[in-house]
Order: sequence, then structure tokens, then C-alpha cells
Amino acid sequence: MTNEIKLPLTSADVTKALLAQLSVSSPQIFSEGKVDFSKLQAALGEHISTDPERYGLTWAGKRDAFRNVQVPSIATLRPQPTESVNWDSTENLIIEGDNLEVLKLLQKPYHGKIKMIYIDPPYNTGNEFIYPDNFREGLDEYLRYTKQLSEEGTATSTNKDTSGRYHSNWLNMMYPRLFLARNLLREDGVIFVSIDDHEVHNLRLLMDEVFGEENFVAALVWDRNRKNDAKYFSVGHEYMLVYFRNEVALTEKNVIFRGEKEGVEEVHVLFEKLKKEHASNWDAVRQDLLEFYAKIPPNDPRSPITRFKKVDEKGPYRDDGNINWPGGNGPKYEVIHPETLKPCKLPISGWRYPRPERFWEEVQKNRIVFGPDETTVPRVRTNLFENHDQVMGSVHFSYAQTSANKFNALFDGERVFDNPKPTDDIKRLIAYVTESDDLVLDFFAGSGTTAHAVLDLNQQDCGNRKFILVQLPEKTENPQYPTIAHITRERVQRVIAKLQDVGRDSSRQGEIVGLKPDLPNQGDLGFRAFKLDSSNFKIWRSNNAAQSAEQMAEQLNLYADNIQPERSDQDRLYELILKSGRPLSAQVERINVEQRTAFAVGGGDMLICLEQHLDRDTLRSLFGLKPQMVLCLDTAFDGNDALKTNTVLEAQTHGIIFKTV
Repeated sequence: MTNEIKLPLTSADVTKALLAQLSVSSPQIFSEGKVDFSKLQAALGEHISTDPERYGLTWAGKRDAFRNVQVPSIATLRPQPTESVNWDSTENLIIEGDNLEVLKLLQKPYHGKIKMIYIDPPYNTGNEFIYPDNFREGLDEYLRYTKQLSEEGTATSTNKDTSGRYHSNWLNMMYPRLFLARNLLREDGVIFVSIDDHEVHNLRLLMDEVFGEENFVAALVWDRNRKNDAKYFSVGHEYMLVYFRNEVALTEKNVIFRGEKEGVEEVHVLFEKLKKEHASNWDAVRQDLLEFYAKIPPNDPRSPITRFKKVDEKGPYRDDGNINWPGGNGPKYEVIHPETLKPCKLPISGWRYPRPERFWEEVQKNRIVFGPDETTVPRVRTNLFENHDQVMGSVHFSYAQTSANKFNALFDGERVFDNPKPTDDIKRLIAYVTESDDLVLDFFAGSGTTAHAVLDLNQQDCGNRKFILVQLPEKTENPQYPTIAHITRERVQRVIAKLQDVGRDSSRQGEIVGLKPDLPNQGDLGFRAFKLDSSNFKIWRSNNAAQSAEQMAEQLNLYADNIQPERSDQDRLYELILKSGRPLSAQVERINVEQRTAFAVGGGDMLICLEQHLDRDTLRSLFGLKPQMVLCLDTAFDGNDALKTNTVLEAQTHGIIFKTV
């Protein structure tokens, strides 16, 4: 019974979870607790391929890379309140650590919870490339790198393109991370992966394997800059591969993506201002608006709005829309001109609207413009502020220098990070595919652009999106920010401070491009910081079959009290929250029970008591609070097996899950 109530202190076992699903859906394929491959073949029939030559992607080390997925993590995430912002109220997370270990730890609490993932992994350029060599052994190797173990910190390796495993090393790094990332996506979730020419071909095949080629959405192209010193062609673009978790789920919900035309809200703010200044003198408003349009370069994403050159009380509009039926052979009914009372000239391919009643409905809505007489075909009027959504194109212009300048300005002009991603680009993607309360993940966080984009967008549209960032503490040469993880946290802190200042001073709201007038700033302005570390509990990891009975007994005695004494109750508390499958953003309240301390997690859904000694009255009082789950230290029973047995039975009587650690 003791083993049955023990809380596992490892991350989710993905292989065990898969086997559990198979045992429910296809119990006939199991024999003596294992999958019988011959029975699996029989069950799947013609859907199994036995041809040794088939299309696919393989590379040196692929099998070992997948084993990295199957090995559960024994690490934990230690809270860092002093490096956080608004710890008690925020639901945003910034996690420092190797993202493979972190992704494993996130499997229980965030499985199927993420709406959007954006990552910008290290490009395979032959420069410093930490992940595949240094962290293939898991947590211990990571702790050596970060000098949390006594051995010398691991040096950064270089994946030279002369290496026979040049591409394999990169794929070995990406494969397990993408596999685990897919588990975290919601059924209607979407992932964006930035990449360049070195690995885009391999990444496409890899993502086809992990996500399924039927879930491929698009390959976006981002034109960033020109290189005049190029020998043959100036390659200034990058790619972004987009995949759904499950395209069928979006189809069933009739989901389509539409985004605002760039600059619409900016024009809206300007229009309201000009309308007041010129007392609704539309000629004067139009003139100032055209001057604003003239400053927008042709390749600026806002350039399509410059076509709305006419102005009235409804704002900028254009009245040159095509009223032809698309494709030809459309309806050809009679439309009487409202002034001449004669039939209007017919469009070449017929009217855009299937019935006369539908045509006159559009007239009533002021969306049709007649010519001076019946000899001119009527045109469609489009109001900018009424029709400002559009499907996103696959080619984008975004200049790296502009992004770098904005980032440096945030750090008072100091250059602390090379090549930060443009915030506006990521913000557009988030706005395009998420709703106002969705969760966004970036596990190659870099300088923290994704968090910056989420925070800005929430201020712009009064959303309440949350973010999770994961960043390796990769060394820098800047003593003020010794690792990239320091830069990540510092940037987000500075963005939050700036947004809070703008919120307190309404005269500065123009600093947030696109902020709707008269809307208060909203959203979660904070984050909880965590760091990857070894467990706060002693976890049995012995695999030494040569141990003597005396050695085994001595080791068992050492693990009788499994608490790491140098760790705090807060460390232990958040490990138990994580390992029990609750989100790290859960609200925690300290409560008093029979003069002992306990923690109510998620509004009392779970109670955690870390007291070293417990009695029957305390346990009954905990159950009396009617939680779904109660967690206690195993050592708190002082070896009283009768008390533990009775506690388990009493918990079952109340329908409460009781676990010890």
C-alpha cells in the first residue's frame, strides 16, 4: 500500500502513457503486459508497411535521440521570487535551464494546454552549438555546465560543417524537443519554427514526421536585409515553418485565421484626432491623412491602407471595388439608377450579389456607390474601419537593423544581444492565431522577444494571454548579464516597467503602437522565474548490481529520510505542485491546520503539508477542507504504518486522493 500512495518524483513517462492508451483502445495486442508485434500487425492489417525501402528521414543517432524522449526527468524547477515580477499575482513563467529537461517536466501540468509555440532554434551554421554534445546525458551534464556540480563546467562545442555528423547533430538536438513540444499543444494548437537555408529542408522532413505532413500549414518567408558584399546572390531571407497539432480539429470547428491590416488602429487614432482638430472638415482631414500616408514606404506592411484615400464621417474609405461576379457567368438582373431611374450598365461577368434583394441590402448599408448616371457600372465601397481584417501573406519584409535599434533602446542604447527577433513580427503571429486568454510557449527564448510581443499585444487589445519562456543559461562576455537567461529576464522586466509607466500616464499611450483610444491597459504584467535543478528529494537511482547486501542496506538507510536538507519548503512545495501535474502559475495560500502549516493550491483543490510530524487530528482536518488531493511527507508518519493505512482508507471514504513523497 505504501508504494501505491507514493507520488512519482519523475516527469511524465511518455512511453508508459502511450502504452496506457493502447491498452484501452486495443487490449488484444498485448501479451503478458507487452505489445505483441504479430498481434499489432494483425490488428492493423494492410496499414502496416514492411517494405524496407520507403520515403522518410533518417540520420546517425536518430534512435538515441528518441531514447532521450523516453527517459523521464528526475529534475525540478526551483522558484526564484527575487528574480520575478509580481510573483503572487502573475501566471507568466520564465524558466532557466536546458529545454529538453524542462519540456519533460512540463508534460504533466501543460499537456494539451498550449495554443501557440514559437521557437527560433540555433541555426546550424558551424558556430557555437551547445545542445547536442553537452546535454545528451541529461540533468547531470547540465549541472556541470552551469557549475552546480563540482566537475569543471562543460565547454561549448562547435558543430563544424566538415564533421560527418554536421546535420545529424542538429537533428539529434531538434527531434526530441519537437516531439515533446507536440504533446504540449492543444488539439487546435499551432507551432512556428524559424530556420534558415542550412536546415530548412531537413526541418521540413523532421516536422512532417513529428507532426504529420497533413498538418503542414505554410512556409513563411521573411526578407530581412541585403548583403552587398555577397559573391553570387544576396541571401537576406529566413523561413518560418508552420504546422498544426491537428488540422482536423480546426476544420471541425470551422476555424479560419484573419488578422488586422497593419496600421489600422494607428490610422484610427489619427482620424479621431484630426476630426476634432478640423471640426469634421473632411477635406482638411483628408489632406492631413494623405500626408501621413506619404511617409509610409512602399514595402512597409502598412502600405495597403494607403489605398483608402477618401474620407467622411465613417473614416477613410475607397469606392473603387469590383462588383463583378468572380469567375464569370454571374447573375444579370436589372438595377435601376437612383437618379436617372434607368437600368445601370451590367458588369461584364454579372453582378457580385446573387439576388437583387442582396444588392439593395448593400446599398442600404452604404456599401455601393453609383456613378453619375446609368452608363457607369456601380462600384463597391469599403470602409477601412469596418473591413480591416485579412488573411496573412506568406512573404514578409522585416529589417533586422530596425529590430536591433529598438532592442538596444530598451537597454539604454547598450548592445547586449545580437540579432534579436523583431517584436512586431512575433506580435502579428500571436494576434493572428490566438484568442485573448491563450497560452504561448517559446522554449528557445533568447532575448525574450515572445514575452515582449505577448505583453505589448495584451496592452493593445486588452487581452490576457500568458507566456512560458525557457532559456538555457548560455554564457556571455557581459559581466552585467553573464548568461543569456539574465538578458531574457532583464528585458521582460524592462518591458513591464515601461508598460506600467505608460499605463500610469495616459499622455504616453501613443508609445504603444495600435493602442485603442480610451481603453485601459490590461493583462498580466509580471512573471514567475524558475531555474532547472536537481530534485529537492533524494531519488533512488542505483543501478549497481554488484553492491553487497551491507552496501545496499547502508544506502537504504541514507534514503530513509529523503529530504534534501539544504533546500527550502518553497523549493519542495513547487516541486510537488509540478510533479502532481498542477501548473506552476497556480495560486498558493498558506493556511493553518491544527496549529500546523499547510498550503492550499489552486483555491484549495490540492493541499500540501510539509510538516515533519503529523497526527490523526491534523490529517482529519485536512480532509475536512474537502480538497481533491492531499500531499504529505512520508517521514511525517514516523514509521507509524497503522496511521498511514487508516489515513489512506479515510481519504478513500471522502473521495480524496492521498499521496506521500
